[in-house]
Amino acid sequence: MGPGSREGGTVLSSSAASNIMKPNNNASTTNINDTRGKAIVQYNADARLMAEFEQSGVSGKSFDYSRSVLDDRQSVPEEKMNAYLSRIQRGGLVQPFGCMLAIEEPTFRIIGHSENCLELLGLDGEFESKEFQGLIGMDARTLFTPSSGASLAKAASSREISLLNPVWVYSRSIQKPFYAILHRIDVGIVIDLEPAGSGDPAFSLAGAVHSQKLAVRAISRLQSLPGGDIGVLCDTVVEDVQKLTGYDRVMVYKFHDDDHGEVVSEIRRSDLEPYLGLHYPATDIPQAARFLFKQNRVRMICDCHATPVSVIQSEELKQPLCLVNSTLRSPHGCHAQYMANMGSIASLVMAVIVNDKNSSKLWGLVVCHHTSSRYVSFPLRYACEFLAQAFGVQLYMELQQASQLAEKNILRTQTLLCDMLLRDAPSGIITQFPSIMDLVKCDGAALYYAGKCWQVGVTPTELQMKDIVEWLLNNHGDSTGLSTDSLAAAGYPGAALLGDEVCGMATARITSRDFLFWFRSHTAKEVKWGGAKHHPEDKDDGSKMHPRSSFKAFLEVVKSRSMPWEVSEINAIHSLQLILRDSFEAMEESGSTSLNNIQQNDTEIQWIDELSSVACEMVRLIETATVPIFGVDSDGLINGWNAKIAELTGLEASEATGKSLVNEVVHEDSRGTVENILCRALLVPSKSSR
Repeated sequence: MGPGSREGGTVLSSSAASNIMKPNNNASTTNINDTRGKAIVQYNADARLMAEFEQSGVSGKSFDYSRSVLDDRQSVPEEKMNAYLSRIQRGGLVQPFGCMLAIEEPTFRIIGHSENCLELLGLDGEFESKEFQGLIGMDARTLFTPSSGASLAKAASSREISLLNPVWVYSRSIQKPFYAILHRIDVGIVIDLEPAGSGDPAFSLAGAVHSQKLAVRAISRLQSLPGGDIGVLCDTVVEDVQKLTGYDRVMVYKFHDDDHGEVVSEIRRSDLEPYLGLHYPATDIPQAARFLFKQNRVRMICDCHATPVSVIQSEELKQPLCLVNSTLRSPHGCHAQYMANMGSIASLVMAVIVNDKNSSKLWGLVVCHHTSSRYVSFPLRYACEFLAQAFGVQLYMELQQASQLAEKNILRTQTLLCDMLLRDAPSGIITQFPSIMDLVKCDGAALYYAGKCWQVGVTPTELQMKDIVEWLLNNHGDSTGLSTDSLAAAGYPGAALLGDEVCGMATARITSRDFLFWFRSHTAKEVKWGGAKHHPEDKDDGSKMHPRSSFKAFLEVVKSRSMPWEVSEINAIHSLQLILRDSFEAMEESGSTSLNNIQQNDTEIQWIDELSSVACEMVRLIETATVPIFGVDSDGLINGWNAKIAELTGLEASEATGKSLVNEVVHEDSRGTVENILCRALLVPSKSSR
């Protein structure tokens, strides 16, 4: 279980767990279904783990975390899933550092409140009479000074209520200052009240502005960093967040494509155990929590040992109050126990959201831990959220730059490999530089052609390669390729004989019986964590909820599995496959039986080079480029239309292909200009020059 995790919820019912992942119009149906299915599996695992913890007793001492993570992921009945989500989002408990009011709009009639309201507001002495029936039904404004009540009313009347947070208010009885943080729920408005010391510099407009200035300074530092190094960007963020907040430890978590997490950057007090490099299973930060982080992007826990306070609500309400966006929402016992086990008493977590034009993605989290209770004022938390948003923007730019650079390198490698294969024996793409190992990250690669096998790096033996080919032909005969992080999980019968050295495989079929292969060893070979060593004082650290247990569980989960193949890697393999398949088919049709014996004159070589290295490369460029590209034939009819221009024009490739660029696509005001450009390109006189 990753530090700062095991809690969360969703504002939807359990039936919506399958709808959390909204389809991306640019993603393939297969990817959408895979992602949605994976999310549903994780929801089930999250719910089952929490149920097991709750059944283990108050302290959770009998809860074996490592074993529970590894248990078969059985489906959780819908009623239990509903109960799980309800407890998370409508748990009826808040943290005791503040108090909460729920009011009806527009009357301000109290429909719910935390039990500690009277005490924190200094009103417990005023309502000791027998006639007092409780706060339910009272006008909430009467609990504050007249000016504070007016400020609350003004904020509540705003359409975008959260933009006015925090509202500075004073309790009526003892003039105690509070930050009032308002948000709307299904039955009214929730007002979270966080006490603020009268000397708190943030409890003024100047103080709030100062907090924002600190964040702006940190953001300027981020923006001034040289590009090309995501690690430096992450290191800078943790340093700046620690300066802003003063926490003992600040980390950047990254979520991988398979939903497991990794600590990729850390700054900590020197006597604390390092978590840099820690990998933890996907269940450590539940899907429901990840969904919530995209809505409520900052989460603070002041003291995991503090006894939570119950929420009292009107009997007329049909279900418990929704506390999803409450700044006071109490952590679940499972999460609090985890924090206690690792010696982290307080935490502050910020979502790192990466946005593109079509969707937003929870890339990871910035997580702060402290070894004693700690409160960070709302204005300072808001400044941290501002910094996290800027980090997300810079991160997106770095990811785009890295993706474009990788795409250029892949394209260059593909061109060289094709040229090498067409000029030389097939072993060239294995034995020479670059080899197919340079196309994607792998531990070994192989070419199986005409019953022969060429290998490089860590691969199965030649006999095992032939067995894998037969298995592919018999079980995946209709497929053009296969990628898996576990040959055992994919059903290959000989997986056990391959050992840990060969776990993952990606293959591309280039003819009916010929294949390219890439292999990866088990994940544990790639994963290193300085804190993974057993601590002598923790006699049961192999099973209790602790980062070492998370790491142990992660290694068990990925046992006999490699690091997963990324989408960009699969695309690179597929693109090379298309180029080679066309070339191989052309050779087979011309009567060639072996690449080793191909003898061609200079004209043939030039023709093949142009066909494979130029035409195929241009086709790939058109399909995958990040800029709009289209092509026309000699008649001016569109014959190429990539995804980027489809996005810009709203015209899909299937609709555009075959249409006249000048007469059917271009606006009539621009037809003359476009016709002249097109005619110059085709060396044909335009109508205007005839």
